[in-house]
Amino acid sequence: MRIIQNCAECLYERQKNKTDNAEYLAEIKSLLDNRKETDTSPYMVYLFNKVHLKYFGRSADYSDIKKQYNDLVLSMEDSLRSEINSAADPLAKALMMSRVGNYIDFGAMNSVNSDEFLSLFRNTEMREDDAAAYERFLRDCSYAKTFLLICDNCGEIVLDKLMLEQLRERFPQLTVRAMVRGGNILNDATAEDAAYVGLDTVAEIIPNGEAIAGTIYEMLPGNAKEALDSADVILAKGQGNYESMSGQGRQVFYAFLCKCELFTKRFGVPKLTGMFIYEDN
Repeated sequence: MRIIQNCAECLYERQKNKTDNAEYLAEIKSLLDNRKETDTSPYMVYLFNKVHLKYFGRSADYSDIKKQYNDLVLSMEDSLRSEINSAADPLAKALMMSRVGNYIDFGAMNSVNSDEFLSLFRNTEMREDDAAAYERFLRDCSYAKTFLLICDNCGEIVLDKLMLEQLRERFPQLTVRAMVRGGNILNDATAEDAAYVGLDTVAEIIPNGEAIAGTIYEMLPGNAKEALDSADVILAKGQGNYESMSGQGRQVFYAFLCKCELFTKRFGVPKLTGMFIYEDN
């Protein structure tokens, strides 16, 4: 998903809000001005972080925030599982709940509010415009042998676990893998976070090799490339994965909330609208 000018300006403004260091900002502007047509927002932020390291050292530590939201959703796990199990279609309910978890994004959101997050659980019914993608999802999973979930944020991965529980129950023939970030970036989930919430009990965990808030094939290690190439069904969570994976010629299901103007305009929906879409190659 290419970076339009408004998106480039937003990326630059976010860096300006962090510092007024003229040399640092000049390097950031140069990266943006000289970006390639194929460069995506997650890749640009990855480059920004390398410049940040040179000038200021490591970026902010999100360890406490990641644990806070993992613990929050873990405290809800039993009640959410009960609600899922009592639904007419438990997999659909679990999928919509896992999409709600995409709210917990300290990259795309100007502020993350626990009360606002919890309020999103008031409506976890599948909408009519989700139904076509969901029917295709069910059909593809029924024929598939391998399933790959590409994860996004902490807290969200607890809800992903509940979704994968339902997926494995409905389609027991599936070998399930989950790809996480290869290093610490914002509040995105790593292998350590996946183990903390028990995601590793329902899927083989595969790091993507880099501290990048997206999935860029050329940057993946060999085992992650193999997992992506061999997956019969791929579900990618979050805006960063959509930005870095869409238009790459793969058949992918995407689930995310529209959290910025780029996405609300692209899909013609209000902020925080959930999307479940399918991209054919």
